[in-house]
Amino acid sequence: MESLARGGTRWRRFAVVMVPSVAATAAIGVALSQGALAASFSVSGQQFKVRVDRLEGEGFVQYGAIDAQHGGKTVPVAVSGFDTARLKGLCQSVVVPVPLFGDVTLKLKAGNDGKTVEAKNLYTDLDQLDGDATFHEINIGVAAGDTTKGPGVKHGDRTDPGSFAQEADSVTLTDVKQVAWATSAGTFKLAGLSMGVSKGKDECF
Repeated sequence: MESLARGGTRWRRFAVVMVPSVAATAAIGVALSQGALAASFSVSGQQFKVRVDRLEGEGFVQYGAIDAQHGGKTVPVAVSGFDTARLKGLCQSVVVPVPLFGDVTLKLKAGNDGKTVEAKNLYTDLDQLDGDATFHEINIGVAAGDTTKGPGVKHGDRTDPGSFAQEADSVTLTDVKQVAWATSAGTFKLAGLSMGVSKGKDECF
């Protein structure tokens, strides 16, 4: 793969793991809640899983960063940002171990039965993603501090402005499965929201 690519680019069935010095080639973002979240915050130290049937994003950027967990531990992540994103068939789950009770699963679903989830200024901190992706007018190997497409580096993110990043005018992702640490958005509209809690493990994948 060349360090710089222009035009439409498609990868089939990719798997992404990214650390701050290495760029990945895909992104997806889904939130735990609706509305605005702080631009910089400590992550919980617990990952959550997200499955999406289809995402169409405009203005895409991805770069490496370090997330700080509550208690001080740090983890490397790939931060994926979108100016706007439309999602179909969203499922998000997190398993919480409860002392003396066992595992409890919180599962959220939205964007089904013809409805669409919509987000603006969407960022997701992830370390694993699988799916199919098509990028339009993609630049690979851009310095994180010099990107011109997408929402740019999120305020408060711990990243080197000269580190590896990539950007694209737009991206379409299908059959997506990801493991993430955090998500933030300026606006997140969850159409057809359904949320439930169950005993045991009942994850999205």
